[in-house]
This record gives sequence, structure tokens and C-alpha cells, in this order.
Amino acid sequence: MSDHYEFPYPSKELESRHPFSVYEHERLSEEVMEAKAKDFYHKMDARRSVRMFSPDPVPQKLIELAIQAASTAPSGAHKQPWTFVATNDPEIKREIRAAAEEEEEKNYLENRMNEEWQEALAPLGTDHHKEFLQVAPWIIVLFEQRYETLSDGTTLKNYYVKESVGIAAGMFITALHHMGLATLTHTPTPMKFLNTILGRPKNERPFVLFPVGYPLEGVKVPDLNRKELNEIFTTVF
Repeated sequence: MSDHYEFPYPSKELESRHPFSVYEHERLSEEVMEAKAKDFYHKMDARRSVRMFSPDPVPQKLIELAIQAASTAPSGAHKQPWTFVATNDPEIKREIRAAAEEEEEKNYLENRMNEEWQEALAPLGTDHHKEFLQVAPWIIVLFEQRYETLSDGTTLKNYYVKESVGIAAGMFITALHHMGLATLTHTPTPMKFLNTILGRPKNERPFVLFPVGYPLEGVKVPDLNRKELNEIFTTVF
């Protein structure tokens, strides 16, 4: 296959025990690759977190497609340790909002958040009021599966869970933006109430909550700047 590898992958012994297939890939010209990369960057650079959503309904199929895209994320040992739980039920959204605001009120008003954290959030103007949890047509909660439980009760460990779920979360956000929907990463601390409201098993832990919908007409976002490339990138030769 190649003279560059002393130990080709997969080995003949491995391939005799597990199925493998040829990876289908079209090699593009550097010019085409650069053009595609620039288009994608400019598309993603327009993405913003939104805190005011339109109540207009969003078809469930769009949510499912975004989750399918997220599910293509790489994961430790291909365990895929994630569960996406979606709801557009008004009563469930009301319960989630009430529980989230109760926890956030303790964070903001009872100083459960330290001073440095509050100062970092000050330019964003966030507080314990979370109306968007009821107004947004969908709430999607991403749970991390700490371990897998088989039908006989046996448990199997999952590996690199947070890293895997974090990548899936990023791909979910990207898919939503790509199709024209908006979201916000919300992590009311602690989040255990989400297991209770959404009926999730004990091997799952809430990772992040996404309100999803169309941005409200005329919605404003903080006028922020992203770091320049030279602030986040370096090379070693």
C-alpha cells in the first residue's frame, strides 16, 4: 500500500478478525481546497450565540438532521457516548426553565459563583432569568454516557467521554448554524435536575443544554471580536 509505513493499518491479522472497508476520498486541488476552506470559515465566523429566539416552530426533521450530523463525531474506541434528548413540549420546557432559574439564582444572587467568574460574565449581561428556555421552540439536552449498561446489567466503561461529547456538541452547533438555526450553550450548575425532568438513567450526566430556534427578528448580540490567528496558532519546525 505504501513504502512510508513499516506497520500498515490494519494488519492482516486484525482485518481477519474485524471488518474494514476502503475509505472513499476525492483529493481536490489546493486551489479548490482553499476556496472551500475560506467559504466555510466565513460562514462559521458569522455564527453567534443568541439569547432571544423566535417562538416560530421548527420542524423536528431539522433537529434530527443536526443530531445525525453531530453523531458522526469521532469518539474514544468508537463508543459514541452521547444521548441527545429533544423536547418541544411547553410544560417540560416550563419545568426546565423553573429548575434552571432556581439554580442560577443561587449562582448569581447567593454568590455561588466567585467574583472573578461574575466579572468575566459582566460584559455579556447574563443573569438568572432564562426566558429563552420557554420561548425557543426546542430544547435539546446533550447527555454524556459515563458507562454503558447491557441488558443483563453488566456495565462497560466508556473512554474519553468528555472529549468525545465535546466534539459532538461542536458539530451539533455547526450543523444548526449551517442550516440557518440559532442556539446557545447553556450549563446551569448543577444540572442533575435534567435527569429527573427528562427521565434519564444514572449512567448519563447532563453535558450541555441547547435552546434551538430561529433568532428573534432584530435580536442583538454583544459586539465581540474573536482572537486573531496569530494569537491562537503557532508552528514548530
